[in-house]
Amino acid sequence: MKELNRQHVPVVTRPERIIQFGEGNFLRAFVDWIIRNMNMKTDFNSSVVVVQPIEKGMVDRLGKQDNLYHVNLQGLDKGEAVNSLELIDVISRSLNPYTDHDAFIRLAEQPEMRFVISNTTEAGIAFDPSCKLNDAPAASYPGKLTQLLYHRFKTFNGDKSKGLIIFPCELIFLNGHKLKETIYQYIDLWQLGDDFRNWFEEACGVYATLVDRIVPGFPHKDIDAIKEKLQYNDNLVVQAEVFHLWVIEAPQEVAKEFPADKAGLNVLFVPSEAPYHERKVTLLNGPHTVLSPVAFLSGIDIVRDACQDEVIGKYIHKVMFDELMETLNLPKAALEQFANDVLDRFNNPFVDHQVTSIMLNSFPKFQTRDLPGLKEYLKRKGELPQGLVLGLAAILTYYKGGKRADGTAIIPNDNPKIISLMNNLWATGSTREVAVNVLAAEDIWGENLNEIPGLTDRIVYYLDEIQEKGMREVVKEIL
Repeated sequence: MKELNRQHVPVVTRPERIIQFGEGNFLRAFVDWIIRNMNMKTDFNSSVVVVQPIEKGMVDRLGKQDNLYHVNLQGLDKGEAVNSLELIDVISRSLNPYTDHDAFIRLAEQPEMRFVISNTTEAGIAFDPSCKLNDAPAASYPGKLTQLLYHRFKTFNGDKSKGLIIFPCELIFLNGHKLKETIYQYIDLWQLGDDFRNWFEEACGVYATLVDRIVPGFPHKDIDAIKEKLQYNDNLVVQAEVFHLWVIEAPQEVAKEFPADKAGLNVLFVPSEAPYHERKVTLLNGPHTVLSPVAFLSGIDIVRDACQDEVIGKYIHKVMFDELMETLNLPKAALEQFANDVLDRFNNPFVDHQVTSIMLNSFPKFQTRDLPGLKEYLKRKGELPQGLVLGLAAILTYYKGGKRADGTAIIPNDNPKIISLMNNLWATGSTREVAVNVLAAEDIWGENLNEIPGLTDRIVYYLDEIQEKGMREVVKEIL
């Protein structure tokens, strides 16, 4: 079997126009896959220089394969199963700035550089006041980026045509705003001057983005079959779902420079990321949070099986299409398309997504993902959404612990204070006391949910019904 490298795989040499901070699975299966498609289907014609953002990383492993690897997409596309392998050949070099700082800083001197893309985890966009301008390199990602920008500013004498377009992909709401604020902090800390500040403000763009693709990573159980199919020894294969979405809060002139739409990709340039963030949280994360306890207490362990179940599948559809979708403000057709894509993702035949893994920290998840929809539905419709309320009652029931009807242990996992509260309340044996006290816990919800009209009584009703009839029968009542 051949080694995967450029000796065995001829690769087109393209101009280095993109600096990518991060070499992990997500960027390689999402951003680099997108760039590969842009190169194939448009005149984008760009390669990527990967910069390892922390001292310990995997650029050496990338280098051993000449920065080549395959993405294995698995899932449903319009109901059809997909299991594809694509060679990703867009990374020209991968650098460790801790061992080759000169090569890193010289990236700023390349006139054709135009984009910076990053995923340094949620903790990566942070201000570290111990960083210094002459560190080789600065410890924080924003510090490294500021060093690079300042060197570029000096190299080209403030030429505004040499500014950079910056797309952070960290999972932080308004990540671009946060990154820009942090760069300003370094400009002030290092006293880089008004001329540089003005160049950064006028010549560079830092744009908030929302990214969405599930990337399980290295396919341990499938790797032998994949290598046999490829006839290459690829030790950096990345598995990912078929679905992808990249929402970028940037003007259309930026979209023209990054023509992902012309490649048929699900990359949207929009005036505001917020509605798309709300859509994802509401229609993807929201249903996950309530379907999981409802499915588990009905004897179902896998998300796909829940979707395909005659009763629980209808419950999921009701929560998504009849309740949560009614609380959003994007066009109905776009919401329905996204919801149907979500159902395809839930039904992925290649991923056994355990519902118990979703139920970690269910209370804070319900507070951020489902409570806003519950309140908005009540405001718009004048009544409580039955599916969401039943989902909350299912969470309370799950946190009672004990065993499922088939003997499976119920083991809640949450903040110890919440676990202790639930244990103490369920020990009383009164469903009303459980409901009233949980809903009153302002340290969980940020408010007293007993003040929502009708919610307390409805939760008590569902708790009693679940105890008496079982979860599945109660679901049938609301369908």
